[in-house]
Amino acid sequence: RRGQPCWYRNADVKLISINDSFILESCVFKILKRYFGAEKYYTQLVDLFIEVTRQTELGQLLDLTSQPHEGPIDLNRFTLDRYISIVKYKTAFYSFYLPVALGMIMSGVTNPLHYQLARKILVSMGEYFQIQDDYLDCYGAPEVIGKIGTDIQDKKCSWLVVQALRKANPQQRRILEENYGVDNASKVAAVKRLYAEMHLEELFKQYEEDSYAQLQQLMSEAKDMPRGVFEFLLKKIYKRSK
Repeated sequence: RRGQPCWYRNADVKLISINDSFILESCVFKILKRYFGAEKYYTQLVDLFIEVTRQTELGQLLDLTSQPHEGPIDLNRFTLDRYISIVKYKTAFYSFYLPVALGMIMSGVTNPLHYQLARKILVSMGEYFQIQDDYLDCYGAPEVIGKIGTDIQDKKCSWLVVQALRKANPQQRRILEENYGVDNASKVAAVKRLYAEMHLEELFKQYEEDSYAQLQQLMSEAKDMPRGVFEFLLKKIYKRSK
């Protein structure tokens, strides 16, 4: 990943990486106890980390089980509902809601309605971010994004293939069935040609503008909250190239 082998692929690590992940997770709570244990909001911080960890693990499970580990690909599993659930739980909560909610807790925000609105805005922003990521995996320049996209050959439940399946006629679906999820350059190219034929790049650009407008509308509802926090995050990701 990012030019380095995944930790578990190291010959002296392998399955030990599972225990390493538990050690890393325990360090989160050790750090919380050391630096925030005396604060009145300490239990809120712990509870938030536990909840977001659970949500992320569920999202990862949805992603990992979006295809059979063995046997032919099952494109019927690539539904929009499943995709939105994956990105919501796997990405949006920990990447966007968690850091802002932590700041809200530490600054003394207690109104549940403020947390509900923040969650609504930030989860939508996280979904937009992940859909951008799926787009860049296919269309981003490797020297810019820092990796070579592999969603097609890895059988990923990507926004692009979900949209392709929603638009596909029987012949186009057959192309996906024969080529998606195979680590073969010509088959990957066949999927990309189909994406071009279906104008998925243009579909994404329209989605991006619609999402930006929707997020602006949601942020306008944040009357009693510092809107600048949300604007800062949106500015960081809007039309990003990596």
